[in-house]
Amino acid sequence: MTYDFKSYHIRSIKAENEAERAVINQELKDLYASLSVEEKAVFNEQLQTFLVKEMATIGSEYAAVKSQLNNNN
Repeated sequence: MTYDFKSYHIRSIKAENEAERAVINQELKDLYASLSVEEKAVFNEQLQTFLVKEMATIGSEYAAVKSQLNNNN
């Protein structure tokens, strides 16, 4: 099974408030709680992969913006 962490991430970003974000987080927690031990291992592996990719993207975008700001000064 493949888990769509990006959809949860985008929904969380677009959440109107903390209460809505909490509902989204609870959905993920409920999904995780419903999984078998084997499925939890897959879930965790896919989550780690997603987080690493997102952090790399953020780092790359930050470096690009920082470089552009330095070039404009």
